Amino acid sequence: MTTVTDRDLRLLHDALGPLRDREQVAARLLESSAKHSFDPDKELDWDSPFEDGKWFWPPELVSLYDTPLWRKMSEDQRMELSRHESASLASLGIWFEIILMQLLVRHIYDKPVTSNHVRYALTEIADECRHSMMFARLIQKGGSPAYPVPRVYHNLARVLKTVSTTPGSFAATLLGEEILDWMQRLTFPDERVQTLVRGVTRIHVVEEARHVRYAREELRRQMVTAPRWEQEFTRISCGEAARVFSVCFINPQVYTNVGLDRREAVAQVRASGHRREVMQSGAKRLTDFLDDIGVLRGPGRRLWKRSGLLA
Repeated sequence: MTTVTDRDLRLLHDALGPLRDREQVAARLLESSAKHSFDPDKELDWDSPFEDGKWFWPPELVSLYDTPLWRKMSEDQRMELSRHESASLASLGIWFEIILMQLLVRHIYDKPVTSNHVRYALTEIADECRHSMMFARLIQKGGSPAYPVPRVYHNLARVLKTVSTTPGSFAATLLGEEILDWMQRLTFPDERVQTLVRGVTRIHVVEEARHVRYAREELRRQMVTAPRWEQEFTRISCGEAARVFSVCFINPQVYTNVGLDRREAVAQVRASGHRREVMQSGAKRLTDFLDDIGVLRGPGRRLWKRSGLLA
């Protein structure tokens, strides 16, 4: 098998231009990590009570927003739903980050341990550990239950992360990071939202920006250099991951826990034009990127459309 070196990669291009040197990218990310990393236990005020009359998630990003059911709900019930959906999204984030940490460890297992690329992967794993603990603490502080994904998808993820190829791993990483990141970028400056929630999302946005850059650069490299079968497998596995992600995004138990009819709520979310626009807007930056580098093709593209994340 031919080994492609970073020197060779400088001569390679994709639709976005020349591929960047892996070690130089990692060095810049390590420098940024040294300047802009946070300890959530010290950075955030976990002891202050939540503020009366404030949301736990921007109302426009709550799943039932602008549906007939939403219009029948009291303001208190809407805010209560935002509290439970915030916990559901934090639970989803922990699930994805635990998967991501395993994929990163697999990625660097046989790479030079003194390289910047491996050093940054280890730095990112440390970031994700802090994020998972931060999200768990937010759920506990909010007083709502954690919302695990359905057992069938929890077990399906065991298979996906076991058989995932390197490009598939980074495509799934971006799926788990970029849509939530888009929502959090709307959340942390929103003064209608609880101060603690805004602080959690601010930390996550700042640190996830580095993770997205790392994953994008590596996925570009892999889609140029991977054998054809691996590229095709990545397209299909990424499409299936998008379908699972959209199904698991909000746990339907949140509707039951705020006193709503679960079936009616799920049906109205599925029929909501506003919700569809929110999800596709959140995914657009990612789907544009995946389209540019050749991931959204064939059966994989059809799976993305079925997920509702691609128009």
